[in-house]
Order: sequence, then structure tokens, then C-alpha cells
Amino acid sequence: MADEKTGLPPTVTAADVIPPEPVHHGAMSRLRNYFLTGLILVGPIYITINLTWWFVNWVDDAMRPFIPVSLRAETYLPFKVPGYGVIIALFALTLLGFLTANLVGRTLVEFSENLLNRMPIVRPIYKTMKQIFETLFSKSGPGFGKVALAEFPTGMWSVVFLASTPSAEIASRLPGKDFVSCFLPCTPNPTTGFFFYAPRSRVIELDITVEQAMTLIMSAGMAQPNGDAQKKLGALIENGRAGRPAQVAAPAAAPAPPTAPVGGGG
Repeated sequence: MADEKTGLPPTVTAADVIPPEPVHHGAMSRLRNYFLTGLILVGPIYITINLTWWFVNWVDDAMRPFIPVSLRAETYLPFKVPGYGVIIALFALTLLGFLTANLVGRTLVEFSENLLNRMPIVRPIYKTMKQIFETLFSKSGPGFGKVALAEFPTGMWSVVFLASTPSAEIASRLPGKDFVSCFLPCTPNPTTGFFFYAPRSRVIELDITVEQAMTLIMSAGMAQPNGDAQKKLGALIENGRAGRPAQVAAPAAAPAPPTAPVGGGG
């Protein structure tokens, strides 16, 4: 039977027939979404190009005093060629590494190191820098291979990089066994931070790469390693698309009321 008030079948209500009001997005909201989408797309590219350009110019300026005037590109061209100093630096470093691979080169290197080790002020600086460079660029060096969480300070958890285990001299003085070296970088400059030893049992290793952890630290937690940045970009694009007036689909036709069977009774 039909409802006496609405005249519709009991399974269909008035809300099912009346179409919902279309949602209209304001012009300012659409412009804001378009602007943020363009900023997210262009911002990283612009910063990357500027940093690369700055590095190339810095190397060019640093190498210019060592390049003879007759070999400089601006001597024969009316403009300066960017990256010319970078090419010269790469060629010079490769040639220097090739020359030090033979007996004469190793002898000169040992003589230079012995000379530097005899200088009181220069010796600790040179030895420290040499050890850092050997650790960073050595394929078999320990380096930072894992990322973990460490309780530092007490009651708070920080993202740290795990390095090699402490040496025998340091391990014998630590109150316990199985310690690991931890480096806690600062935000947003990860080149500074804190170094400490922590028990391996008090460290929680994370299944993320060092690059992802560096992005997390430099962005102060805004760029999460699970791809939230891409999700935010996709959400902005979808919001920009949703800014257009949506077309409301026509409501489905109401089902016909049930009819009585045809035929007489027995």
C-alpha cells in the first residue's frame, strides 16, 4: 500500500526522490588549490636548479686561479662557460688518483703525510678530515647503514643513524655489552647534531633508508617516508578538479507498487 501522506510506496521515502543540492566551490577556493598545486610542482625544481647552479659557479670560481689564462674558455669566447671548472676539477682529481696508484705517487703521498703529521696545529685537523673522507667515500667503510629510534632525551624518541660498534678500548669502559654508535642530526641542518653510544636493546631499528630519514629530518617531519607528500599533492589536484560544478546524477525511478495476483480464488 502507498503511504497516505506522501502517496509513495512504503519502501521509498521523499529523501530518495528529491535530488541533493549541488555543492558549489567558491572561486577563491579553486584558485588557492591551483596555486598550491603549481607551487608544489615548481618549488622543488626551482630550488634544485638554483642549488646546482650555485655549486657549479662555486667550483668554477675555486678552480679559476689554478687554470692558466690560455686554457680558460672566456679567453676565446665573449662569455663564461658554466661548468668548465667542474670538468677541470673532475679531470684533475681523476688524474691525481691515477698518479698516486703507482710507486712514485705513493711515495710522494707518504712524504706529504709525514710532513703534515709533524705540524702541531695542522696534524689533528688533517688526520680528522682524512678519516672522515675515507669513511664517507670508502665502499667498505662502516658509514651510516641503518636508521633507528633512540630514547634521547629520556622520555622522547629521536631519529638516529647507526654507525659501527665502538672500539675495544671504548667498549671495555662502557657499563654493559653490545653498544652501538648513534648520531642524532639536528633539524633542518643535519650536518650538526649529537653523538652518543646506546645499548642495542634500547634502539628500535626502522625499515627506511638513510635518504628517507634525511628528508624526514630536514623537513621537520612534514615529509614522511611513507609517501604522504605525494598523497597531499594528489589531494590538491583532486580538490582542484572537484572545484568544477559537479553534475548530479538523475535519481533512480521509484519501484512500482506490488500488484495483486490475477485470477479468482479456489
